[in-house]
Amino acid sequence: MLRCRLSGILFFLCYFYLLPAPAAEPGFADAPPATGPVIKVGERYLVPYTVTLADDVSFTMIPVPGGKFRLGSPANEPAREVNEGPPLEVEVPPFWIGQAEVTWGEYKLYMASLDQVKNPDGVTAAPLTAENAADAVTIPSKLYEPTYTFEHGDNPRLPAVTMSQFGARQYTKWLSRRTGQIFRLPNEIEWEYACRAGSDTPYSHGNDPEQLGEYAWTAENSDEVPHLVMTKKPNAWGLYDMHGNVLEWTLDAYTPAGYDAAVQAPAGLAATNWPKQLFPRVLRGGSFEFSADRARSAARTPSDDKTWYDTDPNRPKSPWWLTDDPARGVGMRIIRPVAPPTAEERVKMWEIDNPQTERGVTERLKQGRGTKGVVLPQAVK
Repeated sequence: MLRCRLSGILFFLCYFYLLPAPAAEPGFADAPPATGPVIKVGERYLVPYTVTLADDVSFTMIPVPGGKFRLGSPANEPAREVNEGPPLEVEVPPFWIGQAEVTWGEYKLYMASLDQVKNPDGVTAAPLTAENAADAVTIPSKLYEPTYTFEHGDNPRLPAVTMSQFGARQYTKWLSRRTGQIFRLPNEIEWEYACRAGSDTPYSHGNDPEQLGEYAWTAENSDEVPHLVMTKKPNAWGLYDMHGNVLEWTLDAYTPAGYDAAVQAPAGLAATNWPKQLFPRVLRGGSFEFSADRARSAARTPSDDKTWYDTDPNRPKSPWWLTDDPARGVGMRIIRPVAPPTAEERVKMWEIDNPQTERGVTERLKQGRGTKGVVLPQAVK
């Protein structure tokens, strides 16, 4: 009996000490990187890293150094609109941002989690309870009209499109739950700062719209279709398709008169102009359907859910999917903040924030057109 107990203890000790050491927190290094910007936060350094969600699905996060920049455009910038000013000097803390726009390969994993959540197995998803309700994610049912969304294809390297801002925000919550990291949409300040990459010209590469074709897919060179991500030159910080290809959602409400006190707060999530209505909200970067001037670093595009949902036959309209152009040119890019957001901030950046979306989600779940549940963290590389 004693021998058996000793054997068991020895087995336990060997098993315990032979376990691999916990992986370092993604995106941090103890020594400065050999190449690229040196971004020190506390005693560690921010570095690029890749998240592998499936054997053939991964994305890379690029660290962005903190610093000051001028938000908006000067009065003499060609094609400038009133909503791009007044220019404000803003200081931005460091963060990571997606090297590319979110692709169909990534977004379809969120869509496919519908069945996992409907039938929780305790490994990939857990039953929804009162105790874990705050962790729950809503997931849409299959597309009502996939031929519209996928008119230009669904290649895994094409940017994912036609999701509403709520659909984009719920994706970032799903991804956060799935990976154990915190992801969200950028706000306008963070997006423009990353797009400019240290520049103060209309485009990150300079003043010349003719040169934009080397960096962006716009109406002038796209044949009015989206293109695979990362097929043009990146900006100075290694970010692709910040100009053109698809419009990218931000967290902010759109202010047609320009920037107000809401965006003059200290930069970071606190500087977000949080929406109170379904629309208009801000998209950035232009798209394959828009001319080059709409892809300028400072250009702002307001959403118009009333017309972007025009042909949706459902009542209420889908809270997750848009149905009318320019929705086939509407996508997203994610960021990861260095400082974890508070519980209150997580609600603002992920959850329902207006009555129309609340009604839409409630009714669609009653109809079985979507589900709500808890996604459990899975091993990522």
